[in-house]
Amino acid sequence: MIHYKKKFRVLDNEPESIVCDKCGIEVFDDNPMEIQEFHHINFVGGYGSVFGDGAWVRCDLCQNCLMELICDYCRREEVRQ
Repeated sequence: MIHYKKKFRVLDNEPESIVCDKCGIEVFDDNPMEIQEFHHINFVGGYGSVFGDGAWVRCDLCQNCLMELICDYCRREEVRQ
């Protein structure tokens, strides 16, 4: 879940902190390296989806929880310069 700083216009809002939906760690905007490594899942379930037809699915995960969840299934490649 992303907590926003209050600004005059909604479009000006920027994240103040992000909470991981799995482990509950809260990372504040004074830690930009950790904030940029948060991953955000955001989609609407399609017809016949296991999530529900038309259900909006959202999830914010810190890098450690994402790694724990997908480590056995993801493919990683080193970046070649």
